[in-house]
Amino acid sequence: MPSDAAPAPPATMFIFGASGDLTKRLLMPAIYNLAFEGVLDPEFQIIGVDHIARSEDDYRAFLTESVRDLIARSTDGSASIDEEVWSWLISRIGYVAGDFDDPATYETLKSRITPRADGSTNAVFYLAVAPRFFGSIPEKLAAGGLLEEGEKSFRRIVIEKPFGNDLASAKALNAHLLGAAEEHQLFRIDHFLGKETVQNIMSLRFANGIFEPIWRREYIEHVQITAAETVGVETRGKFYDATGALRDMVPNHMFQLLATTAMEPPNSFDADAIRTEKAKAIEAIRIQSPGEAANWAVRGQYTAGSVLGKQVADYRAEPDVDPHSLTETYVAMKCMVDNWRWSGVPFYIRTGKALTTRRTEIAIQFKRAPGVLFGNPSAGGLTPNMLVIHVQPDEGISLRFAAKVPGRRVRLSEVDMDFRYKDYFQAQPSTGYETLIYDCLIGDATLFQRADNIEAGWAAVQPLLDAWRARIGDLNPYAAGGSGPQAAHALIGRDGYSWLPLSGAPLR
Repeated sequence: MPSDAAPAPPATMFIFGASGDLTKRLLMPAIYNLAFEGVLDPEFQIIGVDHIARSEDDYRAFLTESVRDLIARSTDGSASIDEEVWSWLISRIGYVAGDFDDPATYETLKSRITPRADGSTNAVFYLAVAPRFFGSIPEKLAAGGLLEEGEKSFRRIVIEKPFGNDLASAKALNAHLLGAAEEHQLFRIDHFLGKETVQNIMSLRFANGIFEPIWRREYIEHVQITAAETVGVETRGKFYDATGALRDMVPNHMFQLLATTAMEPPNSFDADAIRTEKAKAIEAIRIQSPGEAANWAVRGQYTAGSVLGKQVADYRAEPDVDPHSLTETYVAMKCMVDNWRWSGVPFYIRTGKALTTRRTEIAIQFKRAPGVLFGNPSAGGLTPNMLVIHVQPDEGISLRFAAKVPGRRVRLSEVDMDFRYKDYFQAQPSTGYETLIYDCLIGDATLFQRADNIEAGWAAVQPLLDAWRARIGDLNPYAAGGSGPQAAHALIGRDGYSWLPLSGAPLR
């Protein structure tokens, strides 16, 4: 967060699922970082809400132990906690034990919202809960009068993914939410969009005269979007086996990266102007028949192997996974964005678990220059220029181009220019949630998804869900610790391209 960011207005943040993994690992460290940056109002409060019976002192002790444990397990041992900041934050944390389905719980919550010095009763309700509560909690908040806004006060709901599990359920969930709250009160969160590099894509595209004119079909040959994970299913077998890589990653994370890459320039930085352009980009993804969709996609499932020197069990042998499961842990697909800017330019998406490296990146491959000047008349004789936007773990941008090798003869070689955020900017430790939580508190919905955006994403993958439900298309095994199934390489190879390698060093 920039040091000159104004403090957010005073608010009470109610975290449903206050004892859960998301709250411990991500939300509380992010809120602590915001407190450290000085962008939380002195009257900011947190009320944890969960079914576990415990006192407020016990809950504060639970959070303190959790945060200290995270710091103790930090990779380089350099992390530390500012005791004064933590003391400030922990003194503003309360707890309510109650059933999410019990109206009495919401009466208790209502009593915890009291007018502040400026007369406001601002409240944010964060649903860090299982998806089955995404509809019922807002419904009960509305029934209890907790979503009624005043002239000086706002009421907002933050909803984690998954936003449904197919097009029909996403539409039903949106209808349910909009029956309880107004669209401006709904903040559908995607933590990928909180990363600095993702936000910087718009600056890269629209603020630089060397890129803006060539960000189009006349100059770009294809785009690759990758989200590779080294972790397997671990303890999430029950959730993951009912979800799979496609539902878990593509309609949300991957399509948000695609939309930010492909969107038209908005008329302003107004939240709805930006979200409208993103929605239009996703709506332009070609809708196919189930058979066509299956032909343009590959699904895989990891088998036993070794990742970073650690043995990984076969997916079907993981806890809470069906031993005969057909759930994919890897998906690669080709998308066509049928609009004027991108007509004919393929977008390739791949994401998977238990792969050789952890890396999220967007690679823009430009069209080749003619090779005749350099004694090679083949159009493919020169290596194409490539721009790679590194989203995680090392945020930055790389550009590959050709240069002359020193010597008497004209010989070309690839060289890379590399920009890393940490080399240029002082950045505080981040979970990726800091910007999103701050933006919710100040009412900036730019990085949050709107209903039409979500439904467009599900519409694009629904044919593939239908195909795989009908057993159209093979399930391709791949060894844990590898780069995914061979069929994924064949998919992009049919068009004469190849994926950037996951093994070895990234383009830098």
